[in-house]
Amino acid sequence: MAQMGKIGEQLDIDFIISTGDNFYDNGLTGVDDPLFHQSFTDIYTAPSLQKQWYNVLGNHDYRGNAEAQLSPILTKMDNRWLCLRSFVLNAGPEIAEFFFVDTTPFVTKYFTDPEHHVYDWKAILPREKYLNNLLMEVESALGESRAKWKIVVGHHAIKSAGHHGNAKELNIHLLPLLQTYDVDLYINGHDHCLQHISSSDSGTQFMTSGGGSKAWRGDVSWWNPQELKFYHDGQGFMSVEMTPTEVSIKFYDVFGNVLHNWSRSKQLSFAI
Repeated sequence: MAQMGKIGEQLDIDFIISTGDNFYDNGLTGVDDPLFHQSFTDIYTAPSLQKQWYNVLGNHDYRGNAEAQLSPILTKMDNRWLCLRSFVLNAGPEIAEFFFVDTTPFVTKYFTDPEHHVYDWKAILPREKYLNNLLMEVESALGESRAKWKIVVGHHAIKSAGHHGNAKELNIHLLPLLQTYDVDLYINGHDHCLQHISSSDSGTQFMTSGGGSKAWRGDVSWWNPQELKFYHDGQGFMSVEMTPTEVSIKFYDVFGNVLHNWSRSKQLSFAI
């Protein structure tokens, strides 16, 4: 985490995003679980990381007390912490909006074949109603957004060459919304790697930043090389810099080396 702090200082970052699986291996047992301090407060100690953190839940978080991570009690213990199931972050007037989506309840196998895991579905059931409401809220927020840049953040991948691969349920339900509303970036975790996929059937760029804790060396599936712009089967993190006219993405390894960068520009539009 030292390099993350150094890069954060260089970029003078405004906030940090976690793409889920915030606490391994089975989330938090409650608001008094010492893992909150051991895996968050006592880890991200660099001065540049004392900014607001925006967190989504991953499937491992749902294996514990999911409600605990949403509790304002944690925010009182560490005021950087904010975790909600789904929410919208306005990151500057008409510059960028981030749409955080609770993706774990979309994945059917967690309900039909949970193996030995016990998931905290208290606020999710009945599942179909929860997902329908969530999708309506996401579509409404995307449709109303006037931001120059639209970024959707979720735990599971829509497109990934990694171990878990594509979450088919998100391809069915969420991807059409990204395409309809011209979402620029979809950022996810879940697969323990760093990757960038530029899909031929969508203007959206798909970014995986799931190497913050552990990585799976050599666990990669074939992907069309014209679409797979970058894949790193090691630990690391990514940064996003935005202005009204440009977005710039960089992926870093644990030594702070830039492994991949991508940028896109847009013209300013004026009403006359």
